Amino acid sequence: EVQLKESGGGSVQAGGSLRLSCTASGLSFAANSMAWFRQAGPNDECELVSSLSVSGSTSYADSVKGRFTISRDNAKNTVFLTMNSLQREDTAVYYCAAGDLGALRAYSGNCYEDFSARGQGTQVTVSS
Repeated sequence: EVQLKESGGGSVQAGGSLRLSCTASGLSFAANSMAWFRQAGPNDECELVSSLSVSGSTSYADSVKGRFTISRDNAKNTVFLTMNSLQREDTAVYYCAAGDLGALRAYSGNCYEDFSARGQGTQVTVSS
């Protein structure tokens, strides 16, 4: 059974930084592309924040370019999201996902409904 455990969220003031982690089990981590999604509320849109391919190629949503960095440590089965210059608009529950890069980028479901069964996500709250 695939498990993805997110951590590192918290409450910060605007302009602050956080580093999210996601540790995977039950899959061949190095063979999977990884991604971070976020959703402000259970009925809000799920947004693809960033993806990282097996070969190391990265992509970012326009709203986070230049502020967020995705990385991975295959030896620790962990993917990270370093978030700098946080804004109120970044407030959301953040989920990580693993799989085919194309499928991750094409995902358009509800993060809360689809991802919460295998991981709670991690809450990021940014206040001004």
